[in-house]
Amino acid sequence: MSPFNLDRLKLRVDELERKQLEPGFWDDPAKSAQVVQEAGSMKRRIEEYDAMKQAYDDAEVMLEMGQEENDESLIPEIREQIDTFKSLYDKLRLSSLMVGEFDDKNAIMTLHAGAGGTEACDWTSMLMRMYLRWAEKHDMKTEILDYQEGDEAGVKSVTIEIDGENAYGYLRSEKGVHRLVRISPFDAAGRRHTSFSSCEIMPVIDDTVDVEINPDDIRIDVFRSSGAGGQKVNKTSSAIRITHFPTGIVVQCQNERSQYQNKDKAMEMLKAKLYQLELEKQKERRGEIQGEVMENAFGSQIRSYVFHPYSMVKDLRTGEETGNIQAVMDGDLDAFMNAYLAWSAKGGKAAEQN
Repeated sequence: MSPFNLDRLKLRVDELERKQLEPGFWDDPAKSAQVVQEAGSMKRRIEEYDAMKQAYDDAEVMLEMGQEENDESLIPEIREQIDTFKSLYDKLRLSSLMVGEFDDKNAIMTLHAGAGGTEACDWTSMLMRMYLRWAEKHDMKTEILDYQEGDEAGVKSVTIEIDGENAYGYLRSEKGVHRLVRISPFDAAGRRHTSFSSCEIMPVIDDTVDVEINPDDIRIDVFRSSGAGGQKVNKTSSAIRITHFPTGIVVQCQNERSQYQNKDKAMEMLKAKLYQLELEKQKERRGEIQGEVMENAFGSQIRSYVFHPYSMVKDLRTGEETGNIQAVMDGDLDAFMNAYLAWSAKGGKAAEQN
C-alpha cells in the first residue's frame, strides 16, 4: 500500500470497524486493542487530510475574492490561510513517511553523556528537556524509567518511555551523537567548549512478538533508587538491573513504582534490545533499527548545536539547519524529523559535513 491513499484508508477503516462488531472480538484484549488503535490512527490521518483540503479551499476562495475585488486588506488573511495549509500539509507529509516496520510503536529513548565531563552531563539534561518538550507538543505521554545524575551537575544517563502515535517513527531520526558548542557556564575563564551526548532509540515490542529469554542467561540485581533533587523517586530497594550474559546487554529501571513493575519494564526493555539484535543478524539491517554504532565523541555526531560564536543547529546527514536554536531547544524538531524521513526514504546519503 502507498504511504497515503485516501480511498484505501477509508476502506481499511470500514474493514476494521466491521471487525469490532464480530462476535468474540473483545475476548482477546491485546488483539482488540491493536485493531482499535489502527482504526483510530487511520481515522486521524483522514481527518488531517480533510482539514488540509479545507484549508487549501479556504485560501483559494480568499485569494480569488481579493483578486476580484482588488482588496489589499485581505492579504494578511490570505497569508494566514496559506500558512495554515502549509502547516497541515507538512504534518500530513511527515506522517505519510511512517512506512517502517516499527514506526507505529511507542519508543524508549536513552541519552548518555559522552566526552566533555560536567559540560556533557549538562548538555544531556538540556537534550532531555528538549525531547520532553517535543513529546508534550505532540500530546505524547512520557515516563522516566531510569535516571543517573551527573557528579557535579546535569545527567549522566536517562531512559524515557515515550508513548504516542508513531512515537518511534518520529524519534528514530534522533539516533546518534549530538554535539554542542558553547561558552561553558562551568568554565570561569569563559572559554568555548565542545561536548557530546548520544541518543539511542528502541521501539517498544508488544506481546505479539515472541522473544524467549532463558532465566539462566540473566542476572537480576535489586538496588536502591536514586534521582534528581526534588524528583519523586522511591528510595527503597526497588530499582531493577538485568544483565543478559550472552550479549552483555544491561538494562535497568528505577522509577517510583514497585519492584515488580520495575522488573516488568526492565524485561520489556531487554526484550526490545534482544529482538533488535536478532533482526540485525537475520536481515543485516544494522543502522535501520539500532542506528550506526558510533563513538560518543568528536567526528561521530549526527547533529551540531552551536551557541557561540553564532547560533545554528545543523543536521549533518540531511543538511537541514536553522538559526533559531532556542525554538529547537524548546522542542521544535519537526523540520529535522521531516527532512530525515524524506532523506531516509530516498536511501540516505550523508550530507556535506562543513
